[in-house]
This record gives sequence, C-alpha cells and structure tokens, in this order.
Amino acid sequence: VQLVESGGGLVQPGGSLRLSCTVSRFTFINSHMSWHRQAPGKERELVASITKTGGTTNYADSVKGRFSISRDNAKSTVYLQMNSLKPEDTAVYYCRASDIWADRTYWGQGTQVTVSS
Repeated sequence: VQLVESGGGLVQPGGSLRLSCTVSRFTFINSHMSWHRQAPGKERELVASITKTGGTTNYADSVKGRFSISRDNAKSTVYLQMNSLKPEDTAVYYCRASDIWADRTYWGQGTQVTVSS
C-alpha cells in the first residue's frame, strides 16, 4: 500500500501550508488517518487524527486552533491545513493509515515543512 504525500515546503512564520496524502481507495475507506511529525533530535509525535468516517478529529495541544485535518473519501485523500505556522512546527510530516479491516498500519515517506524567516 502506497501513501503519497505532497504540499511541504518553506514558509515564513505566520504563513500557511496544506499537506495532502493520497492512499489506495480500498485501504483509505477502511482506515482512520493521521498526521505525525518528527523534528530533528525528537521523537515522532501525533499531530492530528480523523476517523474513517470523518466524524471525529483530534489534535495535539500544540496545534489546536491552527491546524485542521480533513478527508475526501471520493478522492482517497487526507489533508492537513496548517495556519499561523511557527518555527517550532518545523519537522518532517508523515501521513499514517490505520487500516481497521486489515489490522495493519501504513506510513507515507514524509514531507519536509520548514518555518523560517
């Protein structure tokens, strides 16, 4: 199963980015989806998650009110809208699919987000 991420890049503090992650359809419709990030020298942490129906979302305290996770089941894509970005948001961001039908977890390759002036 392949997860294809896009949307990372360099942005100034206060700016916005939208990350996308596209997954094979069968896996996507059976998966809770989440975004994680890993900064240099730190452990990977959960940023946001969304259930397979899109009915429930959760966020890390550090991004609440600034980031928004959503999914488009017709496009088999999950998004992470990131607003009011801060230098401490700099990290590699990973998409994860938790396939509840296959009882397996899949990761994307990661996309770099750098917040700097």
